[in-house]
Amino acid sequence: MSLTPDAGVSPDAPGESPGRSRGADSPPGPQGSETRAGRSADDLKRETGVRAAEMVESGMRLGLGTGSTVAFFLQALGRRLSQGEVEDVVGVPTSIRTQKAAEALGIPIGSLARLVSLDLVVDGADEVDPSLDLIKGLGGALLREKMVAQAGRRFVVIADERKLVSRLGEVAPLPVEVVPFEYESHLGWLADLGCEASLRVESDGSPYVTDNGNLIIHCVFPGGIPDPAGLEAALRGRAGVVESGLFLGLVTDAVIAGVDGLRVLRRRVATGGARPPSGKDAQ
Repeated sequence: MSLTPDAGVSPDAPGESPGRSRGADSPPGPQGSETRAGRSADDLKRETGVRAAEMVESGMRLGLGTGSTVAFFLQALGRRLSQGEVEDVVGVPTSIRTQKAAEALGIPIGSLARLVSLDLVVDGADEVDPSLDLIKGLGGALLREKMVAQAGRRFVVIADERKLVSRLGEVAPLPVEVVPFEYESHLGWLADLGCEASLRVESDGSPYVTDNGNLIIHCVFPGGIPDPAGLEAALRGRAGVVESGLFLGLVTDAVIAGVDGLRVLRRRVATGGARPPSGKDAQ
């Protein structure tokens, strides 16, 4: 598997969460609020969102991710719709807050049951490894995000270069969504897989509850996750575990913003639900 920069992106056109991560919904930390060039993290996020919105064509059925980076994509898409640059676009939101934001911006809302297959899914990430595999879900929407990603013909992740890691789990905890029933029983089992497991809680100490009524356990793997595919298989076989934040083999493109500009990386061979763009879909 190899990744190549998009030759059509000029290097001089530069352009999130709890736990120990720079997660999708968290404000940048004291040392991450500005880049070396003096540009804020929000500037970089905005540029990736605008670039992703430029990939949208009239008539497309979209997957709308969740998180602070996706918020800029929604804003840019809403502007394109209001200005008549694109039309007949419908989006499937991955969270209640994304649905509310999209509706406020005039983006029509659809469902997977009616649309079935999506032309383009755009979402953020908490970590991106060299193979374009991801840790996602620190915004709390991992189950819906993965359902929508698997329905996409093309899955574009948008992030700034701070999210790039050599191994998944180096910086971000892995979120694992579980049913509330006997959730404590999973903590020891997860610890036996090599992580430090803890329940995600709100600022007042109460359990964080997802849009689906489930709980989230954060799994910190010191030094990163040695075998993401093996871990994903183990989690899938555990009753009571609903979904994990491992997004393996799903991404087709990554729009990465950094001090040197925007880079678009592409997966040559997709192994999950999304497929690499071809023909007029290639940007």
